[in-house]
Formats: sequence, C-alpha cells, structure tokens
Amino acid sequence: MSEQLIERTPSAYYNPLLIKMLLDNPIRQFPEQEIVYGDFKRQTYRDLGERVSRLASGLAGLGVRRGDTVAVMDWDSHRYLECFFAVPMMGAVLHTVNIRLSPEQILYTINHAEDDVILVNTEFLPVLEAIHDRIEPVKKLVLLNDTGQTPATTLDIGAEYETLLASGDPDYKFPDFSEDARATTFYTTGTTGLPKGVYFSHRQLVLHTFGTLAALTGTGQGRFNRNDVYMPITPMFHVHAWGIPYVATLLGVKQIYPGRYVPEQLLSLIQRENVTFSHCVPTILQMLLASPKVEEIDLSRWKVTIGGAALPQALAKQARDRGVDIFTAYGMSETCPLLTLAHLKPHMLDWDEERQLEIRCKTGLPLPLVELRVVDEDMNDLPHDGTTSGEVVVRSPWLTQGYLKDPQTSEQLWRGGYLHTGDIGTIDQEGYLKITDRLKDVIKTGGEWISSLELEDLILKHPAVAETAVVGIPDPKWGERPLALVVLKPDRTGQVDETTIRDWLKDFADKGIISKWGIPDRVLFVDSIPKTSVGKLNKKEMRQQYAQATQGG
Repeated sequence: MSEQLIERTPSAYYNPLLIKMLLDNPIRQFPEQEIVYGDFKRQTYRDLGERVSRLASGLAGLGVRRGDTVAVMDWDSHRYLECFFAVPMMGAVLHTVNIRLSPEQILYTINHAEDDVILVNTEFLPVLEAIHDRIEPVKKLVLLNDTGQTPATTLDIGAEYETLLASGDPDYKFPDFSEDARATTFYTTGTTGLPKGVYFSHRQLVLHTFGTLAALTGTGQGRFNRNDVYMPITPMFHVHAWGIPYVATLLGVKQIYPGRYVPEQLLSLIQRENVTFSHCVPTILQMLLASPKVEEIDLSRWKVTIGGAALPQALAKQARDRGVDIFTAYGMSETCPLLTLAHLKPHMLDWDEERQLEIRCKTGLPLPLVELRVVDEDMNDLPHDGTTSGEVVVRSPWLTQGYLKDPQTSEQLWRGGYLHTGDIGTIDQEGYLKITDRLKDVIKTGGEWISSLELEDLILKHPAVAETAVVGIPDPKWGERPLALVVLKPDRTGQVDETTIRDWLKDFADKGIISKWGIPDRVLFVDSIPKTSVGKLNKKEMRQQYAQATQGG
C-alpha cells in the first residue's frame, strides 16, 4: 500500500517556499529597526523593503530576467544585504564573488557562472580592469560607491547603485515561482585548484533559515534572540555569511555591517552600536583580542560563533577571560553552510570552565533536520565513544545537490546517497561532533582555502626542483600556513635557497595565478619526501613530522 497524498482543493493555493517570505513579516513588525553600514549609512527595515523593491526594479530595467545571474563584488555592507533579497526574489541568481581569490580565479568564476550583471565596489575596479577583456561576454556593470566621487576607470559603467535605486519602482511586485529555482551560486576552491560552483534553491535557503533559527534562538548559552544586535565578521561572499543575515532579518534585529575588517573599527562598532552577536574565523577574533583598543571595551555581552577553522582552546580561554560567550559552528560551502553548533547543554552550565571550554571548542551538535553520521570506508556507522574516528557524511534539506556543470565530481560528492564532507571526526556520548582531521589536502589559512596541489604544480615548474610536497601546518595566527618540502635535482643541490622558491611563487601571485596568501612562509629542502606503500605522498606523516617547522619563524 502506498502513502496517501493529500487532496488539493481546486481553488487552494500551493505556497512555494521563497526567500521573499523571510522579509515581509519583519518589515511589518519592526519597520523602525535600524540597519547600519559602518560610518556611512543608517536606515530602517522600512527602508530595506523599499530599497529591495527599487533594486529589483532597477535590475529589471537593465535587462535582468528570471534565470539570469547577478554578481556582487563588495565589502560587507547594507547593499550586500539588499542583494541577498532582491536578486533571488526577482527570480534571478545571486553570485557572491569571492574577492579574495586570485584575479584568474575570479575570471573563471564569472565566466563559469555566466554572470549577466556585475555589481562592483570601486575598490575592486582594478581587478575587473585586468580581466574584463576576457569576460565572456562583456557584462553590464553597476558601480558601488561609498565616496560619492566618480572613479577613473577604463570600464564601461552601466549604472551607479544609488542612481539605479532612485529610478526603481518602490512598489515592484515580486512574482511567485518554483521553490526549487536556483537562488544563489558560490564558488569554493578545492584540491583541483579550480573553484567549484555550489548552488542553492529558495526552498533550501528558507529551510536553512528556519533550521538555524530553531537551533540558535531560545534560552540558554549562546542564543540569538530579537533583543540582540547582530554584526557579521564573516565576509558576505562566504556561503550567505553562514545564513545568519537571513535569520537576523527574519527576527527583525538591529544589524551592523562593518565594511572592511579593521580591528580598531570593528571594536569601535561593537562598543558604539552595542553589538551582542557575531560570527567569524579564529584569525579575526585573535586580531580583535590582540588590539590595544580591546582594553577599553566591555565584551561581556558579546556572543561569538567561530567557524571556518578549528577553535584553539587557548584562544577560547582568552575570549572567555574577556567575558565573551564563545562557541563553534561547523559546515562547509556545500552545506549552505550550517550543520552543527557547539552550545552547552543545561547540565553543562555547572561544569568548571576547563570542561566547558572543551565542549565550546568541539564541532557541536547537529541542527534540526540534519542527519550526521561518522562512518568507515564501507559506510558503516562508528560508535559514539568520542575516540573512534571516521568520515563525516550528512543529509539535510539544504545541502547543495551538486557542483555547477560538473556531474562527475557531483556524483563523487554524493556517493552512497550521503554528502561526503571529506572531514574526519568523532562523535561523543553526548552527541557532539569533533573534527579531528581532513581527507582533503587543501590548506585553510585565515578561513581561506589554498590548494596544495596547485602550489606543488607551480614549484615543480622550477628547473631546479625534482620533487615537492606542500602541507598545512598549525599557525597560532592564521590557523594553518603552507609549508613546502623540496627535493632538488642532484646537479642543483646547494644552488637554490628558500628565497628563490618563494620569489618564484611570488611571480605567479603577481600574475594573478595564485593568491599571495598561498606563498609558503617556509621552504625546507629535504633528501626525500615520505610516501605511502603505494607511492602516494604521505601528507599525514608530513604534517606530524613538520608541525613545529615554523615555530618562532
């Protein structure tokens, strides 16, 4: 006997789950609540609703139609929040361009996503100028400008953002369409060196918003509620800035967008605007706590979710000593992103600080609607004993269904019907996940991915290099930094030094082939490189052997 499907009255309306549903209620209930962009702009939720309509109308006037792609290159601003809503709400696709990629990688993502319009901050015009003649086809450009002055550029600027909004219709009507329509595209880098496009539907983003809302709000440690003041310190191009701007808007809370990440300015905003909830990578938190200005500020009301890299207990303790309510989150570009949050359970609130820190630094408990498993190579579940490790695989309504235009890699991602994170972890008896290693050979520095394979390929191009391997080793500031191991050709031994290799890579960075962050801090010359029994590079052994290589360097 099959399941009984509900009967639908002919006149009944089947309401699709669309992003516009997240915007209507807070505008009605909290029209005077503030949204602040650094020192540049203050506006209300009523203004947000009108500007979202005007933006969609203005983009439609530029020729943007349902299914087209609109790219954004901007600092964290009120404009980015407006794009989060306006672009997908009109049925177009929002491409959040990772401005920290190299120019060549940015070019690849723009062409691969087939962007139709690019909204670009004046500060990123030089990047577009360098690659614009290779963008296929030439796109319409909208200028995002904080100065009010017209910049000198060789590019053909189709419109200026505020002028575009001024000409738009404040009563623009957003249509209904399929909830499975693609809403966003984001590119992540991996071991291949080429960024991979992940994409999400309206349905997925709405469900991710409500799943995150259910996990974050309420009573207890680290909760995010309507009386909070929200400031993201995660770039808005990072997977919907973890989806929290949608949650914050749905709650109708005061929102602060800081623009550039300058520690003193961030701390001033926290103080001036009474910020109580943020999220960032460990590197940012470390820079804030190291700033002399931190001595002037009371952080005892500040709740901070840490993601993008492991949270060291020493850094967590430093934050706790300042009164910060700190805890971790876990996810990835492919997962929209949130999968877990490391909130303390009620009975843990009586534990001593050391025991609490251990929990706060774990990867956390799965969100509602997330099925998370730790499995062996045959997809068998491993015991939840806190010690037995395996690969983390997941299911959830908001996981990307594949990589854009890459069916083969998509199948690999979803082999066996579960999304394979590539991370190794354990689950303890309380249900908390802890990531202990990763299958991938990418390096994460300051929240940004660096491909070790790409670096190896470039180093091997040097005529004196016979063999090389690049691994990530712990770094107290950046989380990880790349270390290059180099075996020289016998006839070139002693003729090449560390500076030679770093300058060789710097030349590729200057050409936009790699990011400058990818240049290793250290290059070690060795006689041989560890390999597995089948001749593959044994990077696990390398990481263990050379973990202290940069200490004090």
